[in-house]
Order: sequence, then structure tokens, then C-alpha cells
Amino acid sequence: MTTLQTTIDAVPATEGHLPAAAPAVSAKTWLAVIGATLGAFMAVLNIQIVNASLADIQGGIGAGIDDGGWISTSYLIAEIVVIPLSGWLAQVFSVRIYLLTNAFLFLVFSAACALAHDLPQMIALRAVQGFTGGVLIPLAFTLIITLLPKAKQPIGLAMFAISATFAPAIGPTIGGYLTENFGWEYVFYVNVVPGAIMIAMLFFSLETAPTKLSLLREGDWAGIITMAIGLAALQTVLEEGNKDDWFGSPFIVRLAVVAAIALTLFLAIELTTKKPLLNLRILFRRNFGFGVLANFLLGVALYGSVYILPVYLSRIQGYNSEQIGLVLAWTGLPQLVLIPLVPRLMQRIDPRIVIGIGFALFAASNFMNIYMTNDYAANQLFWPNVVRAVGQALCFAPLSAVATAGIEQENAGSASALFNMMRNLGGAIGIAALQTLLTKREQYHSNVLSQQVTMFEQATRTRLDQLTQYFMSHGVIDHVDAVHHAYVAIGKVIQKQAFILGFSDTFYLLGVSQIVALIAALMLTKPDRLDAGGAH
Repeated sequence: MTTLQTTIDAVPATEGHLPAAAPAVSAKTWLAVIGATLGAFMAVLNIQIVNASLADIQGGIGAGIDDGGWISTSYLIAEIVVIPLSGWLAQVFSVRIYLLTNAFLFLVFSAACALAHDLPQMIALRAVQGFTGGVLIPLAFTLIITLLPKAKQPIGLAMFAISATFAPAIGPTIGGYLTENFGWEYVFYVNVVPGAIMIAMLFFSLETAPTKLSLLREGDWAGIITMAIGLAALQTVLEEGNKDDWFGSPFIVRLAVVAAIALTLFLAIELTTKKPLLNLRILFRRNFGFGVLANFLLGVALYGSVYILPVYLSRIQGYNSEQIGLVLAWTGLPQLVLIPLVPRLMQRIDPRIVIGIGFALFAASNFMNIYMTNDYAANQLFWPNVVRAVGQALCFAPLSAVATAGIEQENAGSASALFNMMRNLGGAIGIAALQTLLTKREQYHSNVLSQQVTMFEQATRTRLDQLTQYFMSHGVIDHVDAVHHAYVAIGKVIQKQAFILGFSDTFYLLGVSQIVALIAALMLTKPDRLDAGGAH
């Protein structure tokens, strides 16, 4: 760790300031930050590697396609509920005890998921795994903005960016490889070795602190209950809505009403109580408010693109999970090279410019995919994926640094919870919007194309005759059956083209979301000094 510390401390101070202004950071502190960041990486990665292997997991435990979706949904619901709770619970039990306990339980329940025999068992285990894994994300962020001085926070936030943006991008690659070569169980076993390393790092680096169990009596229980109910209901609506025809389903309607009432009450409670679970007033600070908005929209495109690309490659190009992983690898691998360079870039260029370039590139990468054709596959997706990787690498760490500049120690837990929860919520809303848009636009394009393919067109009649002759020469004896096969074949071509056009529309929506994020980023003010910690 001495070499690591020497390397990190050798990074020049912010331009225009003396190197001596940056306080030294102990190796023990870096060990804590790296260990916590590794935990956050594993928690985020787990979502994507499981999603990449969902079909195999469903088959392994005998779950149907519709019900099997709860394998992911149960994890996400538990995760989004626990993220806002983590800052307060870390105060109650101490960061050391709370983080180590949840890191250990995350590993235990990861291994237990691999041993699940049926769907109810898997759903229960995944929910507990999500509840423990969700703790690792905000606490890593909190440690970075509380343990590191302002001058070193960009380095810590760059490390956190690997978990926030690199993990979702590389998840399908790892999940596909493990499933195709070893079996679906290994998407859970993969956590064991890095998890043991993480626990060892945290055990030796986190300072012992007294617990404050008395805080349980003073807890904002009304806020906790309304938040948990509201977020759980909202996450379920977003995950299941498209499948159940949204508000055509009484179940979705009831859940939406519950979510609206509970979250409204939560907001009212948090803004009026003396000791709120989350200090929502920090959202009214210009940089943090616009930073959270941009981060929310980053989540929309980050998780949305990780969702839509595998669906496209599987449904249109017939790729298996390992092939999909290889395509998506290029949205992740360039980030490993670029993210470590971002702190140095922030020292030389206004961080807001770096953020703007990042969002502009992320938007451009999506707009590069709006003219998809039947031949649009791995080769055509290469450059859009690389551009996306560069954009993601540039925008996250600077955005986190500018948004949290000036956040006081007592508000660090609230800031971490809100920043990370809103990115995850953006992802859930983005995926739900993309699912619905894809369904609606496929129907629209199918109707338009069907109207153009009529028997009044000579090209249609010619193609029908060609297909009829083809089927009759390949074993279909009856002419009427051959004609029927020809109609079906043309119908499939129309549907496939409609889907391709629908996928193009989804990328257009993702591009627009990043343009809006860019506008939000332009509203940020430049912190007087990122290493000064002043309020902005």
C-alpha cells in the first residue's frame, strides 16, 4: 500500500494551487476506500451478470418466463429501499460493524442463491442479497466524500465510477461467459473470492467506533415506513408495468396509487420533521440539485442501453449470451483506461467542461444507432459503444465531484443516498420507458409497413410467387399450404423490420435524455475550489 499511496499522492495539485495545500492521505484510508469501492462494484455488477443469465437461471429452477422476472425485481426492490436507509443505519451500528456485516451477508446469500431449488426460494434469497448489497453502494460513496480531503476526492470518485458505469457495461460480458462455459450457478459464486478480499481490506482499515443504538428510538420511523412502502411499490410498478399492460392491470393501478400516496407523505414528513431520515433540503442547493438531475438522466441511459442492446442482439441477430457480452465489452473496456486519467483531466480543465463533453459523447453514441438495418450487428455497434464508453468515463467522476462540493459532513449520508438512489431510480424508469416505447413503436411501424405491402403492389405479388415456389420445392406439396407459408414469411419480415425501427426509436429517446442531462450539467456553477470544501 506504500507504493499505492506514493503513486496517488504524486498526482499534482489543482492548477493554480501549491502542491503543499493537498493533505496527505494514509494508506489505511486508501485501503478502506478501495475495499468499499470493490464492494460497490460487486453489488452493481451482480445485477447485470444475473440479468445476462436470467433465461438459464429460470430453466435451472423451473421458473416460467413471466414469474422468473422476479429474480431480478426482488433484488432491485430491496436495493433501492436500503440505499436511503444506509447512512442512518451506519450511524446507529457504526460504519465498521454495519459495512462488514452486510459485506459478509452479501457473500453468504450470493452463494446461497446458487443453491436455490425453486422460484420462491430464489426470490427470497435474492431479496436479502439485494438488501445487503444495496448497503455497499452508498457507503462506498460516503467514505469517499468523508474520509478523503477535497483534493483527493476526484481520485476516489474515479474509482467509484468504475462501479457505477463500468460494472453495468461489463456485467453482461462476465455473465455470458460464466453461463456459457461453467453454468448459471457461477454468476453467484463469482462474488466469493473478490468478496473475501473486500472483507479483509475493510476489516483492517475501518476504524472502530461506538454504536449509537439510542438513535433507534429517535429514528424517523414515519419517514422510513412511507419511503420503504413507496419505493417498493414504485419499483414493482416500473418492473412489472409493461408486462401487465400498465394501468390496464388493477394490480398495477393499486400499486401506483400506493406509491403516489406513500412517497407524497414521505416528502411531507422529511421537509417538516426535526430529524429527517434524509435532508431533502440539500436538493435546493444549485450544484447538488442539478447534479442529481443529471445523474438521474445518466441512470436512464446507462441502465437503459445495457437493457436494450442485449434485447436487440438476441431478438434480431440471434446472439447468445456470450456473443452479446463480447459486443457490450466495448462499452466497458475503454473505461478502464480512461477513468484513471479523469482526475488529472479535472485538474487541467474546468470539470463542467469535462462533464459536458461526456454527456455530449454519450448522447452522440445513442444517435449513431438511430438508423439501424437488418445487418446492424457487432461490427456496426463497435464505434457507438466505444464513444459511449468514453462519454461515460468523462461525465461521472466530475459530476459527482462538482455536485458534492460543499456538502457538510453531517449531510454526507443524505447526499450519498440521494445521489445513488436517483441514479438507480433513473435506470428503473428508463428501462420501463424503453420497454413501453419498443412495444408501441413496433406496433406503429408494423401498421405502416403492412399498409405498404399489399397485393396491389407488383413487388409484393412477385415476392409471394417466389416464396410459394421456394416452399413447394422444399417439401410443401399442397399449393395452398405453400401460399400460406409465403404469407407467414412476409409477415415475419415485416415484424422484424418493425422491431428494428422500434429499436432505432429507443436509441433516439436515450440520446434525447442525455441532451437534457447536458443542459442540466450546463446549469452547474464552478466550485471556487474543489479542494476547499466551500459551499457553492
